[in-house]
Amino acid sequence: MPTHASTHIIPDELDRMNGKRLHVSSSRICVDPAAAVDFEYLNMSEPRVKRIKTCLPLCKTHISSAGSLAKQNFPTVVEESLCGVSTLLMEVSYRLEALARIFEQSDLALPRVAAYFHQESVELERAEAMLQHLTQRGGKYCSKNIQRPGTEEVCAVLPALEIMLNQWKEEMSVMVELNQLAHEYGDPHTASVIKSQFIQPLVPKVKLICDLLTSARRVGCTGDSTGGFGEYLIDRLQETLTIT
Repeated sequence: MPTHASTHIIPDELDRMNGKRLHVSSSRICVDPAAAVDFEYLNMSEPRVKRIKTCLPLCKTHISSAGSLAKQNFPTVVEESLCGVSTLLMEVSYRLEALARIFEQSDLALPRVAAYFHQESVELERAEAMLQHLTQRGGKYCSKNIQRPGTEEVCAVLPALEIMLNQWKEEMSVMVELNQLAHEYGDPHTASVIKSQFIQPLVPKVKLICDLLTSARRVGCTGDSTGGFGEYLIDRLQETLTIT
């Protein structure tokens, strides 16, 4: 009965057999010409896990506290993010304080508007709360320069409120991304702290500033100093400008 023909191979010929599957039996080595495989593919290692892309203000010069005894289940990328976001909150506080000083000047004289911005400049306390969490988890804060507030051209209520709204929205997106990052890297404690202490208090702030912007446009406030009476009306709304 006829048998299938097989091709005998000597060891010297193995180096020349590129791209063909070898079958090893007890008596001989045969090749299946119809089957081809890339030997380099067989030696490929598993792909490395890619680091999550983030737009968070990471601390690029951060010095991780790898030797801290208190550090446990605290990923380095979360530590860097907390360090960078803390600086962002300090800059927000500085910017709101600068806006408050503008409306205390004699050429504007809007004391209740100034008090409102002073009230909202408590972002420094939020930054301190984040730094406290960073320290409790065994992390380390790197001191950095605080950027200028960039409010030198503001001379009316409307642009100040718009700056504030953009600031709250930026902060909200940063906190949401930081919460997601902590979840992705298996740090539920940080995720819970960010949600309860930083995201939830921002929701009513965004709603209030949107209401104030609508009211300011309705009473005739403008982007320059020509909307004087409308700004006076906004300043008289003490109850609206105060968060209970």
